[in-house]
Amino acid sequence: MPQMNWERLISKKRFDAQTQKHATDESVRGEFQRDYDRLVFSTPFRRLQNKTQVMPMPESDFVHNRLTHSLETSCVGRSLGRMVGKTLLERHPHLQKAHPGMLESDFGDMVAAACLTHDIGNPPFGHSGEDAISAYFRSPEAAGFLQGLTPAQISDLQNFEGNAAGFRILTHTYPGQSNGSCGMRLTYSTLATFTKYPRPSDAVVKGTKRASEKKYGFFQTEKAHFRKIAEELGMLPDGEHAFHRHPLAFLVEAADDICYRIIDFEDGCRLGLIPFEQARELLRPLLNERPDKVHSTTFYDWREQLGVWRAVIINNLIYECAGIFLDHEEVILNGTFDVSLINLVQQKAALDEIKKISVDRIYRNRPVLEIEAAGFDVLGGLLDIFLKAVFEPSSGKHRKYLDLVPDQFLSPGRQLPQEPYEKIMNTTDFISGLTDSSAISLFRKIKGIELPRMY
Repeated sequence: MPQMNWERLISKKRFDAQTQKHATDESVRGEFQRDYDRLVFSTPFRRLQNKTQVMPMPESDFVHNRLTHSLETSCVGRSLGRMVGKTLLERHPHLQKAHPGMLESDFGDMVAAACLTHDIGNPPFGHSGEDAISAYFRSPEAAGFLQGLTPAQISDLQNFEGNAAGFRILTHTYPGQSNGSCGMRLTYSTLATFTKYPRPSDAVVKGTKRASEKKYGFFQTEKAHFRKIAEELGMLPDGEHAFHRHPLAFLVEAADDICYRIIDFEDGCRLGLIPFEQARELLRPLLNERPDKVHSTTFYDWREQLGVWRAVIINNLIYECAGIFLDHEEVILNGTFDVSLINLVQQKAALDEIKKISVDRIYRNRPVLEIEAAGFDVLGGLLDIFLKAVFEPSSGKHRKYLDLVPDQFLSPGRQLPQEPYEKIMNTTDFISGLTDSSAISLFRKIKGIELPRMY
């Protein structure tokens, strides 16, 4: 089995871009930083400010949404990338010949950009939204729309995955809107680093212990796109359908794991869902301190102490995960390593207990469950309404619904796509791209529960 190598894995080539020329000097703003900046200014990224992270539509300003979570994850990812990049450049001096001017900051920018967008495909209402979309396509109401689709296409819809939706956002160009390139024109390396699950939905392995096999990273519509990226970077196929992970995807996964385990837990404590005394005992082992250590810092508020501890713990985990990655570099490059870095840290038992408490006290908190349950009706209802509109446009009522679909999800001249699967995917893109509040508002207005304001 051929081994991956850093010379090919690092590529500043942009996915399907017509030209590589830029007006700015790369010595000032490198290609991977350009990826990061492009994502920050994108519409899908901005929508994350109104998508669930811990608490759906929180009343507290402190509680994280998907946007603040993504920004924090990108900061952690940048640190991981730079730490790893510094050592890789020392271990592989030939990298400077293959990529003149390569800096440790380039590794940091690659990972930071991928982290910034790791949740960009998540539908409204968090992971419950994925379940809601999947449940609709398994329901009798959707059966008629799925006739004639291949098993793999049906699998995409009945096992809807935010990671695959994210890859579609980053690489897909809708009919009539092409400027000669696909999606956001990110670099091949950033797109591969983003893809934690380099396989289609029909190649997911149930019950697997391998990190890259438990979910999928692209729909059938983008399968050729990912193959092109994998071939360009030397991520050679591992079987008929799957590919090797880009090594830096392990750092994206670690950054996300660190942030959601520690910061979501902090949110739960600040919301009063977890008593501070219990949180303190759960977090203390992660400080990696001697039990008899005397602190000189005086905390006047438990929230202040929680914030300081969170910073120390995240810093400890960054250093440890970077070290684990570097210790396993060879087996990562040959494709035999497939374990989440967070599962190899010294204090894994403490992190697992924190995750368990977070699931019980935060993610299964009654208000969260109530809103997520309502999300099933909202997302399923919207999908049913708009799929009927695109499949049966002759109806007067359906034409009215069709008028509400933005131009980008239709063919030029607001014509309907010809292929059933394309109709379904574009409609699903529209619904899954809504924010929590816009999905609820649209559903209420269409159902006549709330009338729109007239200006």
